[in-house]
Amino acid sequence: MDWSLEKMRELVAGGMQSMRECESSVLGTALCVVLLFVWYCYRVGREQSIPGLRGGYSVAETRRGSLAVPGTGSLMPSDGVGGLGRSKGRQCTGEELNGFAFCQSPECFRCTHAGEGLNQRLYHSLQDYAKRYTWAGMGRVHKGVRDQGRYLLSGRPSIQKPEVFFLPDLPSAPFFSRDAQKHDVELLERSFPALLAEFESVYRLPAAAAAAAARGGGGSSGGGGTSSLPPGWKANSTPRGQWWTFYLVNQGMPLAMNARKCPRAWRVLGQLRTFIANNVFGNACFSVITPGATIAEHYGPTNVRVRCHLGLKVPAGCELVVGGEPQCWSEGSCLLFDDSFLHTVFHEGTAEDGPRVVFMVDLWHPNVAAAERQALDYIFSPGH
Repeated sequence: MDWSLEKMRELVAGGMQSMRECESSVLGTALCVVLLFVWYCYRVGREQSIPGLRGGYSVAETRRGSLAVPGTGSLMPSDGVGGLGRSKGRQCTGEELNGFAFCQSPECFRCTHAGEGLNQRLYHSLQDYAKRYTWAGMGRVHKGVRDQGRYLLSGRPSIQKPEVFFLPDLPSAPFFSRDAQKHDVELLERSFPALLAEFESVYRLPAAAAAAAARGGGGSSGGGGTSSLPPGWKANSTPRGQWWTFYLVNQGMPLAMNARKCPRAWRVLGQLRTFIANNVFGNACFSVITPGATIAEHYGPTNVRVRCHLGLKVPAGCELVVGGEPQCWSEGSCLLFDDSFLHTVFHEGTAEDGPRVVFMVDLWHPNVAAAERQALDYIFSPGH
């Protein structure tokens, strides 16, 4: 073959002519690809925004009605109503038990008895998530949803028996080292003075409730009752004594009125890396028990979280027993435990000792992977 200069010029000229001829078709193809990509992104974002893994609240929550808390840059629901059973405009109603509203609503995961109906809803939610996003990393979640009946319906006594969802093959122990969530533990402990000050600012008991607490009165209804408590406080069911909670986040739903009263505490929640902010297993509150009070033995809803108590006021005679292991709080320090184990609380001090007060937050279990957290945020999103 003759590779003369003239021949090379002819080949180059022919190639350039071919490129000019197909230029319009290439541009058309590229434009179509770009338009398809933009349409796909629009559809995915419009159907549902995946909740963030660290702090904050999703766009879906914003659409339900929200407003910014001054000084925090965070979004809060404008009605200030918390609770899991609020779905499609329905308000969760019913008695308060262990800090949760047992509303008997079919939309409420916590209130629904474990059974085939709950199993089917969980599985359908998981399938919906996988169709929209991915099955990658869903092995344990799939196994947990598939075997929920075996974990929850077995009648045999157990030291660990989460009421709603059990993630299998997850290392478990009644108590965790502070290194399990070192960043968040250190942040909470550094915030101890600010959190204590904000607790003092909202802890204003009326005379009637204070007198009832001093007498150690009250029964299973929680003593002084909700009518004698200031706005934002809840009286919880206890065999004896008083147990009050002031929620900033209750089952994944922020309470705007309470958060406005505690801007520094809300800011701390936004800085936590592993706070469960986007599903029904996440809570944050000030928890108060009076001298003589006992919180009955009970199980938490899941083993995917680590419950963290920052001691704010800890008089003598207070004890937390988890899985048969007793521990005591200390002021300014965090105590981490798995509340899916059977646990109870005692305050055996005198009236002069005053109440035991902790700031409670729910953090992700350190061995729950990021993909699993994202899926659980979707499956157990408030009102899902």
